[in-house]
Amino acid sequence: MFLFTKSRNGVSGRELQRQLGVTYKTAWRIGHKIREHMARVDGDDPLGGAGKTVQVDETFIGGYEKGAYGGKGKAIVLGMMENGGDVMTRVIPDRKEFTMFPHIAANVAIGTEIHTDEHGGYSSLGDEPAYTHKTVNHRKDEYVGTSGQTTNSIEGFFMHLKRTIKGTHIWVSKKHLHKYTGEAEFIYNRRNAPETILTDLLYGYPKG
Repeated sequence: MFLFTKSRNGVSGRELQRQLGVTYKTAWRIGHKIREHMARVDGDDPLGGAGKTVQVDETFIGGYEKGAYGGKGKAIVLGMMENGGDVMTRVIPDRKEFTMFPHIAANVAIGTEIHTDEHGGYSSLGDEPAYTHKTVNHRKDEYVGTSGQTTNSIEGFFMHLKRTIKGTHIWVSKKHLHKYTGEAEFIYNRRNAPETILTDLLYGYPKG
């Protein structure tokens, strides 16, 4: 656990193998157990609320399938980030409205102002009385709208997540991607109190 708390860019299975003196297979399993524990400890408290803003965006990760291009062969991650607060992610099968909206409705509190880009998968938010929906038009190189709407923070989180995966892990499967996003959430959500990372993991660890 200590290794995970001190590395901003994650810990690879090979590094765990070297540090612990175990087989790669054992190190890989240990790494996933720690990531799963991080996600459990972090929890999923609702984001936003009256007077608060949540940025929502989605991104493609991976895509090493033979002949893959564009989004083909890639996993899709939906991200929701409260301004000045926590981040939450979900690995989703597609970017369609009926796929993304239930995740947003389940994890963003009523009364929240939601910022997204112009992607059609978010169009129903404009008709939803529970939220105020504002967009930025990236196709027109707009990154901060006239009312201050932006998705810059959640995009920054995605950039760091991708650098971690590419630089530390090289590649992760769709099957296990949620464990890596859970780890990234846990670390990010303690960015203002990094000294709590290890204690939160230890106190939250199952006993017996």
